[in-house]
Amino acid sequence: MDKVVLFDGVCNLCQASVQTLIKLDKKKSLKFASLQSNFGQELLSDLNIEQDNFKTFIYLSNKQVYTRSTAAIQVFSDFGGAWKLVRIFYIVPKFIRNAVYDFVSSNRYKWFGKKEACWIPTPELKSRFLD
Repeated sequence: MDKVVLFDGVCNLCQASVQTLIKLDKKKSLKFASLQSNFGQELLSDLNIEQDNFKTFIYLSNKQVYTRSTAAIQVFSDFGGAWKLVRIFYIVPKFIRNAVYDFVSSNRYKWFGKKEACWIPTPELKSRFLD
């Protein structure tokens, strides 16, 4: 398992982001798991991140762990081609990128809403999700 995206399974913004990644991932190289899933909870524990902290976005790629704004930049740049241009955001200092990320993350339920339960993928997408 080389590339895994972990996201807040009840967040509407997060679900929309995952659906966008699925559409962009023509090679079907990404796997997905909610932070609330067994896989997500074990990973949070392994990374010493609070297991009820669903404000982070985690991207695992080739044994590297990326979080927050860095995860977002890295997952898109890994698509290659023109998507590599998102790496330009690395010129913005990480503390600034993460401050913006944290601001959006703290307000995402208010702005975009949330579900009562984690999003369940369609049967054809089920194989791309980990539990």
